Amino acid sequence: MNMRVIAVFALMGILLAIVGMVQSWNVAFNILNLCVISAIMTLGVNMQWGYAGLVNFGVMGFVAVGGLAAVVIAMPPVEAAWQAGGGRLMLGFGVMAVVIAVATAFWRMTKHRLSRRARYIIMAAILVLGYGLVRYITDAAVVAIEAVEPAKSGYLGGFGLPILLSWAVGAVVAGIVAMLVGRIALGLRSDYLAIATLGISEIMIYILKNEDWLARGVKNVSGLPRPVPYEIDLQQKAWLNQLAETSGQSLANASSIIVKLCYLSLFVAVLVGLFWLAEKALRAPWGRMMRAIRDNEVAAEAMGKDVKGRHLQIFILGSAVLGLAGAMLTTLDGQFTPHSYQPLRFTFLVWVMVIVGGSGNNYGAIIGGFIIWFFWIEAEPIGLWLMDALTAGLDADSPLRVHLLESAAHTRLMTMGVIMLLVLRFSPKGLIPEAKR
Repeated sequence: MNMRVIAVFALMGILLAIVGMVQSWNVAFNILNLCVISAIMTLGVNMQWGYAGLVNFGVMGFVAVGGLAAVVIAMPPVEAAWQAGGGRLMLGFGVMAVVIAVATAFWRMTKHRLSRRARYIIMAAILVLGYGLVRYITDAAVVAIEAVEPAKSGYLGGFGLPILLSWAVGAVVAGIVAMLVGRIALGLRSDYLAIATLGISEIMIYILKNEDWLARGVKNVSGLPRPVPYEIDLQQKAWLNQLAETSGQSLANASSIIVKLCYLSLFVAVLVGLFWLAEKALRAPWGRMMRAIRDNEVAAEAMGKDVKGRHLQIFILGSAVLGLAGAMLTTLDGQFTPHSYQPLRFTFLVWVMVIVGGSGNNYGAIIGGFIIWFFWIEAEPIGLWLMDALTAGLDADSPLRVHLLESAAHTRLMTMGVIMLLVLRFSPKGLIPEAKR
């Protein structure tokens, strides 16, 4: 670790400490938790882009899949919904799996036996008939499930298991989805791959918003179980009452800080583990092979490397990390809100984190996640303070002062642009560039 890495991380620590002293430590630890989750997302994208040169604009789709895993694993099952249509819905999924298996087997077995035109016609017929049969079975089940107390449930619920298990499940499911997406899209050129992954991400989130039986759609799922204590339970503890009295904090504030520290310990443990694994992989022969493929695919293929296979591998690994981050974010929020996954907004925010931090460098990915999310949150209060200072000499009801104060909330995007321009001007390869090995 060189002095530049130490200096950048120390500066980030100073900024968080200033927020703690000026605003509150509650706010500072909340920002820090979100920074850690952002850093994990950035590590996932950095694996795909920094290691292998893959442009994945479907970030939010895989994050949403991870969030869905938290609901499916941790929420209790809705017994009435299962009785109303759960069995029939599972039957529909079974039929869908059979249709896909039959279509796949037909396509493989008739490769050299039928003409191309005949294969396409029969394949289309199998898929259309299969789709019609699946819809016939599942439509009535979906209507019955969504009619079960729609104001409170209206979905199947989950398995009622510990929510920490959903972090691993979110990573696995996101990896499986990435495998399916990668087999379709990874043969495309980089610009088409970016468009395809963005479109697929929009489709994923559209499904989550509209399939109420799955996770209540835009009505959201709230009240997810926690892996840490509840504030109200902590406030009953004698040691916390004594600590709050000694430190001069209110009991509510002290309990909230303790909860955020508990979350932070879990998140940091995951981040450190992922960072260690990512560094090991990057320094291993596998990492050198991935960088060789990134720098010159033709030369790597000429040396006998399976470029498409390695691209699919790194696409799955990076997407699994994004799914893990999505499950962690839903756990922290305590609710699953599909409408908050905005691909055209947050996907590019994660990419800014990678660019600002330094693609190809895991330290850069982490610090990029910290810095960009910090200023994404703090841009509004900083902008409000700045506008207030600049217009201090004007009357309180001055149209210019009122307009500037009201516009402070919109300085967030301008701040992101300024940070990115400054970094690209003075450190084009990011704050912590990729090390030459």
